[in-house]
Amino acid sequence: MTTPDCFACGQEAGFDDLPPRECVTYDQHWRVAHAFNTALPGWLVLLPRRHVAAVHDLTDDEASSLGTWQVKLSRALRTMTGCAKTYVIQFAEAEGFAHVHFHIVPRAEDLRPEHCGPGIFELLRRPETERVSADQADRIAHSLRSQFQDHPNPR
Repeated sequence: MTTPDCFACGQEAGFDDLPPRECVTYDQHWRVAHAFNTALPGWLVLLPRRHVAAVHDLTDDEASSLGTWQVKLSRALRTMTGCAKTYVIQFAEAEGFAHVHFHIVPRAEDLRPEHCGPGIFELLRRPETERVSADQADRIAHSLRSQFQDHPNPR
């Protein structure tokens, strides 16, 4: 089920035509995308494939695989980026983005102090010239796919 005016549902409706950055990997319950408007390469977003507005509304099947996805994505980012840890963040409050989604963010060892913790969101507010390009996000998606042999890799 999709919901009008929901960005994630709109993307899911066009699933077959999504570029690599919008569908890094997926299963029947979850899709992984590279975040847009970020200055941080590897900032991933984990989204349920149906419209869910609150974590408590996840099905048991969705919930049972959520932690597995978060750990697999964190491990993949550590392998790819060498990050010290990952942040896992969920708010789903912005207009058009009320669809539950989890930010899986690589936290580099040398991250500037003002970007640690909630300050990481400043990297979503950087000027366009500092943001990860669509081409770069597609390359990252292709690089990450090799770590998900147990999940389908589209296109």
